[in-house]
Order: sequence, then C-alpha cells, then structure tokens
Amino acid sequence: MFHVGNVGPHTDWRAALNGVDCVIHTVGKAHAPQDESPGSLNEYRDVNVHGTLQLARQAAEAGVRRMIFLSSVKVNGENTVSAPFTPFDTPCPTDAYGVSKWEAEQGLWDISRRTGMELVVVRPPLVYGPGVKGNLARLLRLVTKGVPLPLKAIDNKRSFVALANLTDLLVKCIEHPAAAGQTFMVSDGEDVSTPELIRRMAQAAGCNARLFYVPLSFLRGAAGLFGRISDFDRLSMSLQVDISHTRNTLGWAPVIKLDQGLIRMVSGVSD
Repeated sequence: MFHVGNVGPHTDWRAALNGVDCVIHTVGKAHAPQDESPGSLNEYRDVNVHGTLQLARQAAEAGVRRMIFLSSVKVNGENTVSAPFTPFDTPCPTDAYGVSKWEAEQGLWDISRRTGMELVVVRPPLVYGPGVKGNLARLLRLVTKGVPLPLKAIDNKRSFVALANLTDLLVKCIEHPAAAGQTFMVSDGEDVSTPELIRRMAQAAGCNARLFYVPLSFLRGAAGLFGRISDFDRLSMSLQVDISHTRNTLGWAPVIKLDQGLIRMVSGVSD
C-alpha cells in the first residue's frame, strides 16, 4: 500500500505504479450540491481534472497497459426526458462536478491517443451500498424512522447502481479486450420512481413506507422557499441510463438486483 497524499496537479504517483498493469482510478472530489460557489469549479478541477491527468501521464510513462476511469452520469446531464442517457450522447454537464469529470475524460482520451495506453471510461448514476452518504442516506433515515413523506405524487424513473454491480463491471473491464477505447454506462438494469424506491427501501428495512399526496407544484414552491430546489429536482425528475452498449460489448449483466442491493445497504453487509 502506498500513500500519495492529497490528489492534485503535483501528486507523485510513481512509486505506486511500478510493475502495475492496470489502474482503476476512483479517487475524486465528490459532488456536493451545496458547493456551487463561483470558485468551486477550480477546486473540482484540481482533483478531478489535474490530479487525474497527472496520474494518467505517470501511468503511461510507467508502462501501464490500461487505465479505467470512474466518471459520472453527470457528464451527460442532470435529467432525462424522452430517452435514457447513452455513452454516445453529446455531453451536457451543468454543474462544476460534471464539468470537471467531462474535462478529465477529454484529457484522458488525449493522453491515450498520444501514449497508446488503453482507456476505459465508466459513467455511473447514483451508487448505493453499505455506508451510503448524501441524499440517499438522509432519505433512508427518514424512512426507517417512519417519517411521513409527501412524495406520493412523483412519477419519475431513475437509474441506480449497487456497489456490487459497479465493482463487478470495473473488474470485467480490467482484462476484457473489447473494453479498451470505450465509454460505458452502468446501472442495476431496473429503473424506479422515487415513491417506489422508498417502498423498496422500507421493505428492505422491515418497516412501512409512509407516503402521502401533495401536488408537485406546491412541493417545488416549498423547496424554493428553503433553497432546496436542486434537492427536489433530484427527487422528482427522471434520470435513466441505457446499459445496452455495456451488455452487448462486454457480455456483462448486473450481478445483483435492486432489492438485493437495498438489503445490503440497509444491513451494512457488502457481500
């Protein structure tokens, strides 16, 4: 095990790259909805762009055969309307995190072309599992405490990916010859509405979902009063990914279903 310190444009990865055949790069500055100040893009760039490209350059110099980069569905955009996102869509990131991931992808493809190091890009939606954080963790706490939630009117579809499914795909990408030079979407292969997700979470936790109806216009207005529009949009809008390219190219399929993943998340058991 090697400790490289803070990740940024000057991180020295060389000692950790000796004799390495494949690098799976999952390190990054995570998306934080409240962190959208004017200078936040530069903070994301330091880690997600410059830190990533520094690793890629040093990996290529060390003779690494393949690099797998964990990007984000946010490169595609924030929500879907008429069709799920695919890896062939024109990127349309809208926040600092998504922009930084897209810039990292572009820089990595340039390094791959110049050095011959193989590149694989994986864009996951929300990843869940034991120790989940953020909005999903907060939602889980409300569900398990039996708090009534005014979200029954939401009629959307969202893709998620269990940690076990994401890990399985990343391992598949290490050796599969067809993975090189590709961008892949990944999910559990089952899209659900926010109310259905809450019901499934409650079932996994052994409790009852307490949902009631409030018009969406009222909910969005209330969210605006408290400065939580972005949180409400994530709850109410659709975000679907199409994993057919991943399935067809790699012969890959999710190893666990959504309900199994939720049980693992609730119980804290990873396998």
